[in-house]
Amino acid sequence: MEGLKEECGIVAAYQMGGAVARNVAPLVVRALVELQNRGQLSAGLTSYNPKRDRILQTHKEVGTVHEVFRLNNRQRSRKLLDDYAGVAAIGHNRYATSGSEESSLAQPFERVHGRMWKWFAFAFNGNLANYDELKSALEAVGYHITYHTDTEVMMHHINKELQGETLPDFTKVFANLSEEFDGAYNIVFLNAAGDMVAMRDPLGIKPLCYAVHDDLLVVASESIVLTNLGMDDYRTLHPGELLIANAGGYRVERYVPERKRAYCFFEWVYFSNLASNLEGRSVYKVRQAIGEQLAGLENPAKVQDHLVIAVPETAKAVANAFGYHLGLPVVDGLLRNRYVGRTFIDGANRLDAVRMKFTPMREVIEDRKVFLVDDTLVRGTTLQTVIHDLRERGRAREIHVRIGNPPIMGPCFYGIDMPTVSELFAPAFLDGRPQPELPQPVLDEMARSLGADSLKFLPVERLVQALGIPADSLCKACIDTRYPTAAGQQRYEQALRAFRSPQPNRVATLSR
Repeated sequence: MEGLKEECGIVAAYQMGGAVARNVAPLVVRALVELQNRGQLSAGLTSYNPKRDRILQTHKEVGTVHEVFRLNNRQRSRKLLDDYAGVAAIGHNRYATSGSEESSLAQPFERVHGRMWKWFAFAFNGNLANYDELKSALEAVGYHITYHTDTEVMMHHINKELQGETLPDFTKVFANLSEEFDGAYNIVFLNAAGDMVAMRDPLGIKPLCYAVHDDLLVVASESIVLTNLGMDDYRTLHPGELLIANAGGYRVERYVPERKRAYCFFEWVYFSNLASNLEGRSVYKVRQAIGEQLAGLENPAKVQDHLVIAVPETAKAVANAFGYHLGLPVVDGLLRNRYVGRTFIDGANRLDAVRMKFTPMREVIEDRKVFLVDDTLVRGTTLQTVIHDLRERGRAREIHVRIGNPPIMGPCFYGIDMPTVSELFAPAFLDGRPQPELPQPVLDEMARSLGADSLKFLPVERLVQALGIPADSLCKACIDTRYPTAAGQQRYEQALRAFRSPQPNRVATLSR
């Protein structure tokens, strides 16, 4: 059984030294609100308070950050955060791409032990591509796996590294773990002895940054957390580095030698907050550059009677730049219900969520030719429904779809919700293999299956130009099917074989 994949947000805070024992629990909750875009299924925190009998204490539930921490009720929220007060804390937002939504799977995971340095809690962002092998190896020596999630397997491995009579060297602990783990795994760790560790996986697939101000240390998945705390002098925790903190201060160490990096390009294209900065590249400016590159595929003289609308919200920066560089009006032809979650990461009832989420504006688009700009095309379910509604309810005359990303051709085994080849839109038209340039007949067939008049994707080379990061430092596995880890490549080949086995005609299904 494959482990549950989790694309999440992590945060850690420590009030080090100083005369004031600041309660950082409210700060961690505030940070989780900033990272709500990374998961709305559950949230939680673990705090460290040596003055409590329960030195580590964890609160976690299914729900948004506002729900889990009662933020709509000031009195209840204040009491909860007082109960979980601590000078150090770690926090987590979660969404799972498959499987159970029970609260027991919410993070952080905590393991209680009589020895304070063996009593720990941790949370992580990513996914282990070799989960099945790790699980089987544990079961072979007598472990019982209860929750079937990466987090549980990681907890057992961390616990094994902490065995012994003396506090181990954390650099060695996480170096050893990196030999076992294949995939993406940014971790925040806290023990009852007051030691905190934040580590980034050797390839740097997921982002992680930190800042220090007046003895307050904060670590977060995205820089927006730090800038909104007024901590503008933040730094990136580089791939293969870990940060170790306690009451006396902190240090950053390299736990494995530098190796080839594999930053997930999808973080800039879709997942990260528009106001964040990853690896020195502004998410907003990258999406602007994508829109400019997408506009470069058009002949401006032939499209002057078109309107531009975005599939909100993440594609708005792309659409604005696309329209600007073509001299076309960008209008709100599709309105978003802000109280419906992100349909890309809502595994259940995705079609119902799409219908609730978007409303076409007939007054704006009726009898008009429309460029419909989206950041990516994964399954096609959202776009099919949107295009249908733009025609039937909005009465658009023509709909020309432009995607600020190459076709998604392979699953992600590192935490993004792209689980199987057969669930993806593009592979059915290309026998599961990427092509440098899509033939026009294939693009026409894709457009018909979506109900669009035309369809274009941003080529890989233009995407790399927009990112401004060398192609060999990016993980582009979902578009070029070249995975940066051995287990990832092996699982893709298995997934491709399953896709090519006899199955219903997906193209025909899409066209119905």
